[in-house]
Amino acid sequence: MARLVRLLALVLFLAVSVPAFGFEGITLPPSGDNFPASVSQGVGPARITIEYSSPRVVRGTNDRRGKIWGELVPWGMTDLGFNNCKDCPWRAGSNENTTFAVNYDVKVQGQPLKAGKYGLHMIPGQDEWTIIFSKDAGAWGSFWYDPKLDVLRVKTKASKNDYHEWLTYEFIEREPKKATVALEWEELKVPFTITLDNAMDLWADNVREQLRGSAGFFWQNWDMAANFCAQNKVNLAEGLTWAQRAVSDQTWVGGVENFTTLSTLSRLQAANGKDQDAAKTFEKAINHPTATPIQIHGAARQLLTDGKKDEAVRVFQLNAKRYPNQWPVHVGLMRAYSAQGDYKKALAEAKLAVVQAPDAGNKKNLENSIKLLEQGKDVN
Repeated sequence: MARLVRLLALVLFLAVSVPAFGFEGITLPPSGDNFPASVSQGVGPARITIEYSSPRVVRGTNDRRGKIWGELVPWGMTDLGFNNCKDCPWRAGSNENTTFAVNYDVKVQGQPLKAGKYGLHMIPGQDEWTIIFSKDAGAWGSFWYDPKLDVLRVKTKASKNDYHEWLTYEFIEREPKKATVALEWEELKVPFTITLDNAMDLWADNVREQLRGSAGFFWQNWDMAANFCAQNKVNLAEGLTWAQRAVSDQTWVGGVENFTTLSTLSRLQAANGKDQDAAKTFEKAINHPTATPIQIHGAARQLLTDGKKDEAVRVFQLNAKRYPNQWPVHVGLMRAYSAQGDYKKALAEAKLAVVQAPDAGNKKNLENSIKLLEQGKDVN
């Protein structure tokens, strides 16, 4: 009797509980062993992520090499035989919808695409491919594809590629403002390029936002923010105010006058057309008590890079006077004399410098410079 009561209680519990909690499925291996995969890449401050299921060419004893394109993946739009989708693109992977997500507005193949998550589909072509970005990012494959939900279509060309057993998305080119991603499978590559034209402006926006938080309590961050503006020639007016704050902010945050902050301020003054102020600030920087021989050497090297040869020579010589016989003073004098065409004096300084070299890399570079000078060639 007790057993019967317990059994009846269990039945009643299940009868009440299952509808209340709803059906929960179990997790099994993906259909066709097409395992999920993803790839992400930063472009400027943007993050691009493609999620897909990855089929393979050879499945067991079924070797489909040479039968992928135009057969397993037909050319053009196709009738998928389900859900009345008679004119549908390829899902650009297998199983669930392949998705493309980006957190900033970008351009794809030169065409604008808003930040968001999209279903990624493709229309394969023997001559030209179409890449489709759909509002519907949650569908299963292309079975529910609706052209009315297309946000963007762009064109690209496929090309011959190294063999890839598994369908793979790879970022094959990466630059600060753009990246090219390619679908690679079997012996075919389908690339498309994503660009962020205003990447540096967006970085500046991010920096500004960070400076409003705890980062703004440190002069080092104001200096780094200003230096970023100078290096990338972006947000220069505000960058100047950031540099000024790093040097002389009298609030409780506090600014610090040293070689680093003065050098940054000088660059921002010059970038904003304040040449006289920039020259005075630079002079103050290289003569500041905090300036080390390596820092002064670096300032002179930058002048050489900027084509200001005479000014660079003057700073190299100032460094030698202030820090005689210290690394890398002789390196600087070598470059100064070489810039003036006096290779004999430059060679003498190079031979003094090579003895002081702090590591194997610097020593090798100086040995190469000695060879050039012995041949009567400039080392700059």
